[in-house]
Amino acid sequence: MPTSRRDFLKAAAGVPAVLSLGSVAPAFLQRAAAADPTPGADRVLVVVELSGGNDGLNTVVPYDNDEYGRNRNTLRMTKRDVIPIGSDLGLHPQMPEMKRLLDDGRLGIVQGVGYPNPHGGHPESMRVWQTGRLDAEFCQTGWLGRAVDVISNKDATDHIAPCRGAFVGVFPRPLTVNAAGTVVPSVRSIEDWKLRAKAAPVDVPQDASPLLQEVGRRTQSAQAHAATVDEVIRSGERREYPDTPLGANLRIMAQLIEANVGVRILNTDAGGGGDIGGYDNHAGQKDNHAALLRQLSQGVAAFVDDLNGRGLLDRVVLITTSEFGRTIQENGRRGTDHGSAAPMLLAGGRVRPGLIGEHPSMTETENNGPKHHTDFRRVYAALLDQWLGIDSQVVLGQKFEPIKVLA
Repeated sequence: MPTSRRDFLKAAAGVPAVLSLGSVAPAFLQRAAAADPTPGADRVLVVVELSGGNDGLNTVVPYDNDEYGRNRNTLRMTKRDVIPIGSDLGLHPQMPEMKRLLDDGRLGIVQGVGYPNPHGGHPESMRVWQTGRLDAEFCQTGWLGRAVDVISNKDATDHIAPCRGAFVGVFPRPLTVNAAGTVVPSVRSIEDWKLRAKAAPVDVPQDASPLLQEVGRRTQSAQAHAATVDEVIRSGERREYPDTPLGANLRIMAQLIEANVGVRILNTDAGGGGDIGGYDNHAGQKDNHAALLRQLSQGVAAFVDDLNGRGLLDRVVLITTSEFGRTIQENGRRGTDHGSAAPMLLAGGRVRPGLIGEHPSMTETENNGPKHHTDFRRVYAALLDQWLGIDSQVVLGQKFEPIKVLA
């Protein structure tokens, strides 16, 4: 079986040729060798991007609102269509699993999320959400990438900074996880992280530098975890996830969390795959959006159920982001155009359950969509400060009042 790049790097960290390099061992090799599991109490943040612009009005549906009904000739949903979650709101009918999570106290929905003076285009708005900066035009690092840098530097031992983040999936790695001082890898399977103990035992001379002693110790430690990772892979194949790209990515994330490989930040994209397009539904929205929300609902519920069954759910918060919502009025092609505010979903054992904030007004608009009333960076700040335990001001560049999204 071919040796993966990570296998090679880890194995190479233990051979005499590398030890002879002394304190000038390449930074990439030091970092790869430093990926030692962290204590199981470390919390994990999972971010699922709904790229393209999710239609929030047909996700959390104001079915009894006259403006909604008047503006959506073919896309509107009535009380009979939705899954009720309040006196005048309902979930899309393809999201019964989300309703179960809501009833179980494991789902929160932050309503009316956006940012001031929103852009109407995908690249500009996506950069804002992915960097956490309104002046994002020249920003080359993402908010999660900067968070990984902070955590990795805090966890560094003898100048070895472990990688605490990963992008999972086959899409190009987004700006979200670009870091300045840490290489955040793209992972297609847990095999990418599994260390095969092929190398001979690491003999580190007693007079070796502290750096190389640490490399050797972490290499031996990683080798000792190979059997654990193998068992996680085998058990993971027996767990029930939907047969979708998102389902596969969430399964990998659950495996990484259970294997305790030290990752605290995970990112993926929830594009449909196959015959299902993304969330940018300018035409023929009804069926495509329904399929996307079905994949999202089934995938997130499987992830939550899996982690709960493994006793890991209280360590994990999953959130969804999307660069904007859609217009209130449908266009002439049975679709919607770029809008502004949309809901964010949060799932886990420690999230604040239920609806958070009011549904956005249907008469106050931005970019012809509902106007936002909650800055998305307030949600980011809460997750950084209160969940990951790092200073949100360092990551976001300024201080935001955290919104209460955690229980």
